Amino acid sequence: MMRADDYRVVKQELAGLQVNVTSYKIGDSYHCHIDNIDPGATIARTEGLTREEAELAALARALERLKARHGNR
Repeated sequence: MMRADDYRVVKQELAGLQVNVTSYKIGDSYHCHIDNIDPGATIARTEGLTREEAELAALARALERLKARHGNR
């Protein structure tokens, strides 16, 4: 059974909203999950070969979704 390694959670502001950026490694790839802290709804999920690649893709996707929803703040 595969397990998550190199697990990290960082709180940051994105488009005026406090979010959790969670990243971890499973096998040979990194996964990133961004959710709003309250109520904890998923905004974006991505994966990449490196943590940086997965996080940058997730941040870009989340920012695009938040801007579309909140009218380009």
